[in-house]
Amino acid sequence: MKEYKKDDVTVLWDQTKCIHSGMCVKGLPNVFKPKEIPWVKLDNASKIEIVRQVNACPSGALTIKK
Repeated sequence: MKEYKKDDVTVLWDQTKCIHSGMCVKGLPNVFKPKEIPWVKLDNASKIEIVRQVNACPSGALTIKK
């Protein structure tokens, strides 16, 4: 499980659940950049945009830490 933090939002990524649907990349290409390290760049979007896109993850690999 990897954590990516920005101010008051933390995105968790569980690689074992990821089905590589690409929904995250299609929805927020400035945030989710699979060819870069780290591949999640939370500074490139607002908290609302990030939460909305993470909630659209079909596999549940991306979640918001409570």
